[in-house]
Amino acid sequence: MIELDETDRRILRALSEDATQSAGALGRRFGLSQPACWRRIRRLEEAGVIAGRRVDLDAEALGFSVSVFLGVKLATKGRVGLEQFERAVTAIPEVQTVQHVLGLFDYRLKVVARDLPDFERVLRRRIMTLPGVGNVEANVILSEERLPGPLG
Repeated sequence: MIELDETDRRILRALSEDATQSAGALGRRFGLSQPACWRRIRRLEEAGVIAGRRVDLDAEALGFSVSVFLGVKLATKGRVGLEQFERAVTAIPEVQTVQHVLGLFDYRLKVVARDLPDFERVLRRRIMTLPGVGNVEANVILSEERLPGPLG
């Protein structure tokens, strides 16, 4: 595990808010030269603390106004069932995240849809027909907040 000082933590907080910030801008903000800030960011990437950078898309702006968490309990157990299910579910474009979990369900999925009839179509025609699917529980997301992580 890498040792993080307060400057590293401030850089990580800033990048988690906006990953497009340049090393120069971050350096000015935190009293570092551009090369010094770039070296810190590079060290954090090489240590795996920064695992990547991504663009967050606004699903609603793209026409997907419904988001649903699905709990999926597989009817069949065993390694082959898990691998087949994971391979099939990750091929569905409306499925945004797939989490293998411990508890009442085997998987938790985040699914987006244009509206409730579209979600029903995705559920009936795509998810319920996947290999090994047994019970499914849906929770429609009414609102979602992004909370600060452990550095916040």
